[in-house]
Amino acid sequence: MISTSHHRHRLVHALRPLIALAILGAAAARGQSIDEAPSTTFRAPSGLGVEFHHPIPDLIGDLISTERGAPELEASIPHDQWYSPATRKRFGVWGPLPRAYDPLPGLEGKPVDWKRERVIAAALRFQGYAYQHHHIPNWDPPADWPWLEVKEGKNGKGVDCSNFTSFVYNQAFGVRITSHVVRQSRLESVRKNPDDRSFSIRRIELPESYERRIQALKTGDLLFIRGSVDSDITHVVIWVGSVGRSASGVPLVLDSHGAGVQDEEGRSIPDGVQLRPFREKSWYNRCASHAFRIFDELP
Repeated sequence: MISTSHHRHRLVHALRPLIALAILGAAAARGQSIDEAPSTTFRAPSGLGVEFHHPIPDLIGDLISTERGAPELEASIPHDQWYSPATRKRFGVWGPLPRAYDPLPGLEGKPVDWKRERVIAAALRFQGYAYQHHHIPNWDPPADWPWLEVKEGKNGKGVDCSNFTSFVYNQAFGVRITSHVVRQSRLESVRKNPDDRSFSIRRIELPESYERRIQALKTGDLLFIRGSVDSDITHVVIWVGSVGRSASGVPLVLDSHGAGVQDEEGRSIPDGVQLRPFREKSWYNRCASHAFRIFDELP
């Protein structure tokens, strides 16, 4: 006979993912930004969330309260020139290039798990931004600006997948990564602004099985996806990893993508920068190619 305590243990184990979600906080569930989220937790309107081991102010306090995170300072040109005729002529539909952020002070003394969690926290500041072919997230051109068509909407704030990953590592760490998705997928090293010093990164070859892939990937990894099983790379996501929270326990990724992926309740997740589930039968898993790890443990 199985004891009552054994049944209770199994019930608690089964409910653990739901309990973790429940503590993520009602404020974040209403769609507030991570800047306003509780100390270590964030939940998107989709119900998918993140629970950090480090306090959010410790991870991205500089992005919240200093000029490093100021939206009007994201570009390589002054804010009053973002929408000028000269900018339209020079940059066209993509808008201005991002500024080269300085290396993050004190980064070398931070533990690797802090660095990986900062990737996610910095990226979540753009949760809800639209999918747009722009270089910087907060560039919001007027209605008459030339527009590179995407399925959803018209001009507005937003970035596409590889401009998103490139900008996050640039703003959060002063690490320069190309924003071209195919070239990004072929990296051998990355560079630190502004002195252009390069350092090697680790390529992660993915195991065949879904379970082993999940075990092989770490928070903050850049995971590259093919358009189909036999095609070239067309997409890149940030692996959320152990800090991700979902009711079913499915792993999460963070990316800028079109609409169509469903949340835990079967509702379509909007386009743009969103937390999304990495399900076994999803396109993300079926067409996953390889990953890059920018921050790794010392050998």
